Amino acid sequence: MLVLIVALLAQVSGASRASDAKPPDACALVADADVRAVLGVTVKERRPGTQDARGLLLTQCYLGTGTPQSVSVAVAGETKSGNTRITPLAFWREQFHGRAEDARDRRSDHHDAAANGARREPDAETAARPIAGVGDEAFWSGARVAGALYALRGNTFIRVSVGGISDERERIEKSRRLAIAALARLP
Repeated sequence: MLVLIVALLAQVSGASRASDAKPPDACALVADADVRAVLGVTVKERRPGTQDARGLLLTQCYLGTGTPQSVSVAVAGETKSGNTRITPLAFWREQFHGRAEDARDRRSDHHDAAANGARREPDAETAARPIAGVGDEAFWSGARVAGALYALRGNTFIRVSVGGISDERERIEKSRRLAIAALARLP
């Protein structure tokens, strides 16, 4: 019986340690060969970092190329906010699925205001758009000048942003290709 209790405690302790673990190294998710294949440029520098983003721990990596083109990759990990554990999946659902309901409400409000002759505010350029074929689910969030692709796989999501490309469609496609490569390297 004592052996069973010790084994159960070890499992619980191991599960707790796993959930407290840092997210994967963002710099390890995109290989130099990926950047060369997608952007046609060579990675000259990698700058890793971490950031607490509204309760999530993000490991980040900036990949500089010595040209205007660059890549930024981040991967979200679980962290604690007070006594509450925030998971990347819960954050994802709030950001991308809660936002869709908010957007519908805003569109309805704008329609009502327009019908009553009030000045209608423009819709935000940054509204998330679904992107097919990447991970379990993916969204592009951005404007004509800058943006990022967010891709979910399991309980982890990544953010990939390509800089130095003015055409939004091209930026989305290059971010999509790099996100697929990065998701393949997630543990």
